Formats: sequence, structure tokens, C-alpha cells
Amino acid sequence: MSDFEGIRALVTGGASGIGRATAELLAERGAQVAVLDLDPSPVDKPLLAYRADVTDDASVREAVAAAVADLGGLDVLVNNAGIGAQGTVEDNSDDDWHRVYDVNVVGMVRTTRACLPHLRASAHAAIVNTCSIAATAGLPQRALYSATKGAVYSLTLAMAADHVREGIRVNCVNPGTVDTPWVGRLLDAAPTRPPNAPPWRPASPPAAWSAPARSRAPSPTWRAPCPAPPRAPRSPSTAACRACGCAR
Repeated sequence: MSDFEGIRALVTGGASGIGRATAELLAERGAQVAVLDLDPSPVDKPLLAYRADVTDDASVREAVAAAVADLGGLDVLVNNAGIGAQGTVEDNSDDDWHRVYDVNVVGMVRTTRACLPHLRASAHAAIVNTCSIAATAGLPQRALYSATKGAVYSLTLAMAADHVREGIRVNCVNPGTVDTPWVGRLLDAAPTRPPNAPPWRPASPPAAWSAPARSRAPSPTWRAPCPAPPRAPRSPSTAACRACGCAR
């Protein structure tokens, strides 16, 4: 498929999990893709790889500038970098709360801020934020993580309202539990597993689990170029194009 031919995309946290699957799918469909990650060493060609720490504004700006220069511009930003956290509100320290918010929420702000001048120059600009079902579903032992994803959901709505008149579509995707490195570490530390479960699946409904390749799909879908002028923003929970309102 080459429906993304000529599109230039940047994916944060793109060296593993959902980010890597998204970057690879975009490349398979014809896009030029740059990956930003704390450790970009696992990234293979044709993906371009850059080291960036989303908690460090200077690091983000330097990596974005290098990536955009090599890509020759920017059409798509996938804000995917994030970390997890376990526990109730009693279990995480103030430092934990500041650290996870700094990565999961403010990290998106830093990256978006660095990319916006380049996205404004694109005729097909789009931003996709990786959120989570934790934003809207009460999950046990996920107070801190859920709070950050709720913030990402609200941030997406605000960004969509702010930038729709500039022709920049903003959406988020809300995956369920995905077989990512962080989830793998949690399962490795779990004391027990159900006897009939695959190695990476604990005692939860199978429908709640997914591979990264399935969670990557909405990102390219919501990024597809549309020729119509911008209209009023719509909820990021609907699979509709924010530029023209067409069903996607």
C-alpha cells in the first residue's frame, strides 16, 4: 500500500510497543518516518532514529529539528512516549506523580510545541496522542496512570479546539491492555498466572488484551489526508476526520 506516499511522520516512543508498530505500519504504507526514543538503537531502516528525552525540552527540540531537517518537513506527529505506574492513591510518592505526569502529559506538550511550527506548514497536518481506556474506565491499582491518561484525553480535546482552524487535526486513541514491554515487566513480577493462560496474559478477559500491531491501526486511519477546509472540532473518541468531518 502506498496511500501515505509523501507523508512525513514523527513517532515518539517509537522504538518498542505501540510506537514501533505504528512507525512500521506508516512506513509500510509509504510514509517517511522518524522515531524519537530514549533508546533508539532497536530501530531499523527505513525508519530514522533519534535519541530524545521527552522530559527535557532542549533534548526534544534538538531531536525534532534534526528529524524534520532529514524528513524535509513534517505532516504527522504521533505522541506515543509514556510510562506506567501501579498502585492506589496511597502507594505512589509525590516524586512518582511528578515523574509520570512529566513523561505522559508534559512530554506530549513539549513534543507538540516543538512540532507545531512545522505542522503549520503542512497541507495534511495531524496529531495523534496515545491515550488509554484508563482515561475513562476505573481500573484497580492504576490511580496515577489513569490520572495521566485522563489528562491526555482532556488535553487532546483542548488541542483539537485550538488548532482545528489552522488545519491541524488532533485525535487520540484509547487502547486496552497491550502486550508492551511495560506490561511484560508487570507480568514477570506477578506472583501467579492462571494455569491455561499464554505466558504474557494474566487472569483478565482475553478481549481486553491486544498486540501492538492491532493498537497501531487508528493512528494511520486518523492521519489520512483530506482535501476539505477545517470544520468545528469533534470528540477524539469518534473515528472521524477532524479536517472535514468524513467518517473514517
